Amino acid sequence: MEKKLISEKDVKNSWLYYYLVAEMGISYERLQALGFTAGMIPILKKLYPDREDLKQALKRHLVFYNTEAVYGAPINGIVIAMEEQKANGADIEDDTITGIKTGLMGPMAGIGDSIDWATLKPIIFGLAVTLSANGSILGAFFLLLLPIIQIVVGRKLAAYGYRAGQASIREILQSGHIKNLIIGASTLGLFMMGALSSTYVKLSTPIEFSFGSQNKPFVLQSVIDNIVPGILPLLAVFGIYWWLLKKNQNFTIIMILIVFISIGGAFLGLF
Repeated sequence: MEKKLISEKDVKNSWLYYYLVAEMGISYERLQALGFTAGMIPILKKLYPDREDLKQALKRHLVFYNTEAVYGAPINGIVIAMEEQKANGADIEDDTITGIKTGLMGPMAGIGDSIDWATLKPIIFGLAVTLSANGSILGAFFLLLLPIIQIVVGRKLAAYGYRAGQASIREILQSGHIKNLIIGASTLGLFMMGALSSTYVKLSTPIEFSFGSQNKPFVLQSVIDNIVPGILPLLAVFGIYWWLLKKNQNFTIIMILIVFISIGGAFLGLF
């Protein structure tokens, strides 16, 4: 069988396309998955000439994905190395590739957000504003420094991820560490979902009971908070998750129903 090879130029171009379209076509269900898959299309076409194999490869990259595009670039390179190994006969399951992406996207996003958006962007934009305030036309062009730095760094990191993934993929698979990584990624995902739920899902009840004019009212929310703080948002998340587990769910209908339930509950004084 003829060995299918990917060049570092292919890897860099794949990442660059992803960088350009990562924030397009975003939905709560997939976030950057469409952009990631779009960047992978030239790679996958080269690796999987068979239409059915190509279809399966596209489907496994359309699952939820979200990271910082620049410092998450090593993920692109590692995934391309894994796809190359898989196309050349390595025993790599779809869940293994998805597990790598899931396990790395959170840590890499934290690194990227700290460097790019919390450090570089304020510095560059601050200098651009200063130049513009002093009447210099350079202020407008100085803003271009951020994407230029991002593109240079991202292309190099994508190539680095590809080289590292290509060299170590067999050792990782044979050592059994990949199973631990997938378990760790799943655990990390649960922690992340719990943190997001407690941060962004707000649900409380104003229900209270009065037992005589001389007594303080019995506030239900206070009792709930004393027993299990945050239980109502958690139950709401688990309820929606249970609902989503059922087949053939329409996400638009689910969101509309959540809005109606929220409005109805607020109108009735339940929450």
